[in-house]
Amino acid sequence: MDLFDLNGNEESAKPLAERMRANNLNEFIGQRHIVAEGSLLRRAILADRLGSCIFWGPPGTGKTTLANIIASTTHGEFIKLNAVQAGVADVKKAVEQAQNNLKMYGKRTYLMLDECHRFNKTQSDSLLPAIEQGTVIFIGSTTENPYASMTPAIVSRCRVFEFKHLTEEDVKGALLKAVSDKRKGLGEYSAKIDDDALNHIARTAGGDLRTAYNALELAVMTTPPKEDGSVVITLSDAEQSIQRKALSYNEDAYYDYLSAFCKSLRGSDSNAALYYAMRLIEGGCDPLTVLRRLIIHSCEDVGMADPNALVVATSALTAFEKIGYPEGLIPLSSAIVYVCEAPKSYAVKNAMLAAQRDAREVRDDDGVPPYLKDNTFGDKDTKAQSGKYKFPHDYSGGYVEQQYLPDRIKDKVYYVPTDHGFERTVQQLRKDKGKR
Repeated sequence: MDLFDLNGNEESAKPLAERMRANNLNEFIGQRHIVAEGSLLRRAILADRLGSCIFWGPPGTGKTTLANIIASTTHGEFIKLNAVQAGVADVKKAVEQAQNNLKMYGKRTYLMLDECHRFNKTQSDSLLPAIEQGTVIFIGSTTENPYASMTPAIVSRCRVFEFKHLTEEDVKGALLKAVSDKRKGLGEYSAKIDDDALNHIARTAGGDLRTAYNALELAVMTTPPKEDGSVVITLSDAEQSIQRKALSYNEDAYYDYLSAFCKSLRGSDSNAALYYAMRLIEGGCDPLTVLRRLIIHSCEDVGMADPNALVVATSALTAFEKIGYPEGLIPLSSAIVYVCEAPKSYAVKNAMLAAQRDAREVRDDDGVPPYLKDNTFGDKDTKAQSGKYKFPHDYSGGYVEQQYLPDRIKDKVYYVPTDHGFERTVQQLRKDKGKR
């Protein structure tokens, strides 16, 4: 071998996940819903008739691998760019190269764009004519929802294929193959993996094959060999190598989880609310964000049906600020359960919206009843009118009927208590006072 031929060394230096990457559709792992025998995508790839498409899904599910398979399967040219690094000039150069391939050799060009959601409008516009005219076959790869994160003009001209997390069985099969493969995998180490260890890595990886491969490689490379030279990966080794999957999420998933948390609070499902709160926090969300939403919902969805819900929620916020993570999650969880299980009423929010609407639309700059005005600096007439004010505490029960709203809206009723929780008491108090 040539002294400067480093291909062998370069190959062995690659991470296991890269070495085990599938080279053809038969080796491809998972995503049976889009690459199974007879599927549209598989037929298009094998017939070299694939149109522009976008691969959308979580990390480690095979998006880049499938794009590479397309590159090796088709008879066209293949250009790969990363949207984080590529600019308009790079796109124009790729399009120009594609035009030359088509004119001179009659070959189509596939343009693979990783992280395609990072393309801004200017970059997308520079690529759009080439996609429309068929100069390039665009293959985008993204972890973000393309319908929300990409230029609609690009998305509308592509078929979107959604990738899903791999099953535990898919991951276990891939790991076993990697352990035994002497050419690309870890077979040269005579490695074996216990069933418990295999199950733990597959389960903890959360459907991300890259994470599973990395954990397996770390376990094998750091576990001392036995006397016979073999390396046996136990559950303890697996736990140390992977510990737990970092529960990250993209921006779309973040707002989905937050929305689900809020709707679970409103729907009085404490199990779901606790799960979504922990999923957010385990994925990196600031617990204070969860607590702030909890405080809002204690007023918006519980309101006067149980006024104590606001006290519990704000106390949980204070407790978390004083205690911190992780013990602060205990009062947070307690408050979540309280707000969920409390009776619900939207009456206060409805009252606020109605009053807000009138405050904006009803123009009555001098509508305050004279006897409610501040008479500190008023004229003689204002001070005389203030004498007509009825001081409620001078009356039995601390209440007396008098007009407080401006004349134009004096009969308006904003807050209408329900018969839920404490609001039943409010209804009775109003009846006792003769109020509406």
